[in-house]
Formats: sequence, structure tokens, C-alpha cells
Amino acid sequence: MVSAEYLMRGQTSESILDPKLQRRLRNNPTDAERRMWDILRQRQLDECKFRRQHPYYNYILDFVCLERKLVVEVDGGQHAESVGDLERDEFLRNGGFVVLRFWNHDVLKDPAAVADEIHRILLTRTHHPLPGPPLEGEGENF
Repeated sequence: MVSAEYLMRGQTSESILDPKLQRRLRNNPTDAERRMWDILRQRQLDECKFRRQHPYYNYILDFVCLERKLVVEVDGGQHAESVGDLERDEFLRNGGFVVLRFWNHDVLKDPAAVADEIHRILLTRTHHPLPGPPLEGEGENF
């Protein structure tokens, strides 16, 4: 089985990879991005692994959990009513992602509420199939 991470690499635009844009963004986060990373790092929310500044096609995703296909974006005022963001979100939704957007001031002022909202969405993206009863003859120790 091919991992989601492997598949994502093949979909990334060379215009992003060549200048190492994601590395520059990762090394120079905003205060709100730093705070969001404190919330998402080290599998703190439902044991989910998040990546920051992850390349995907022609985009750099602020934060993404590939296992649950959840994208978290942290936006400043320049994103208000952005047509580009609407197109990007639609593209990501068509790829099976859920996109959450938070304003910088919300992340900085009430990080607990932001974490709760992300966790709530992660739980909706989780599939925990309940095992059925064992088939006849299974589970018996002779």
C-alpha cells in the first residue's frame, strides 16, 4: 500500500519545491502560526500527526493531517474575502480534504477554543470500526 505522504510528493509543483518555499515559511512563522504549532505538534489532538508548511500541488498548506485529510489555515487580514482562498479551498475539498480557517487573533486570544474546534473535526474524520463477533471456530484455543 502506498502511503499518503508518498502520493503527496508526486503532486507537488516544482515551482514550490525548487526554491524551497515551504522551508522558508517553516523557518519564519508568524506568532499565530507558532501558537498553532504548539497546539498541533507531537500528536496532542487525538494522536494525529500534523505537518506544517506542507506542499500540495501549487499550494503550501499551513498545517495538514494527511491521515484525516484535514487542513488548518491561519490567516491574517490580507485573507479577508480572498477569491484565491475560496478557489484553493474548493480545490482541496475536491481532493477530499476538510479545510479549517482561523484568524490570527482567534489563535492568539483563545487557543483553547481553536484546539477544541480542530479536535471536534478530527473526531468526525475518524473511522473506528467496531469488530464483529468472531466467526465460528475463531478465537477458540484448543
